[in-house]
Amino acid sequence: MAEKIELEIVTPEQLLFSGKVEEVVVPGSEGYLGILPGHAPLLSELQIGVISYRQDSQETKVFCNRGFVEVLPDRVSILAEAAEFPDQINVEQARAHQMQAEQLLRSDDPDTDYAKALLDLREAQIRLDLAEQSTAS
Repeated sequence: MAEKIELEIVTPEQLLFSGKVEEVVVPGSEGYLGILPGHAPLLSELQIGVISYRQDSQETKVFCNRGFVEVLPDRVSILAEAAEFPDQINVEQARAHQMQAEQLLRSDDPDTDYAKALLDLREAQIRLDLAEQSTAS
């Protein structure tokens, strides 16, 4: 039997997942981090992206909208501002957010917060891509 590590994914609203997994990949502040049982302790900020974990040789993906990850040799704790499984993603809402961000980026308004609009666009695109991948499988 493969070694496992305890994983918890928590948002302010709920405990999204808790269980033993073979590996975890998170969108860290400097890029994606792969975590296996026995990993050295670390604390990292999470960016907008996809958390994936392998449980009983099956990969599961979760949308993550910023947060923190704490890694201990036998445990990974993810505290996300928002997280959702692909089947929980509201595709229409994500498309509306994508269109709104694209309109802001095309705007000539000097008060437009382009950095925020880019983040909003990235979030919407990741959510849509993840939802699309899950329906294609």
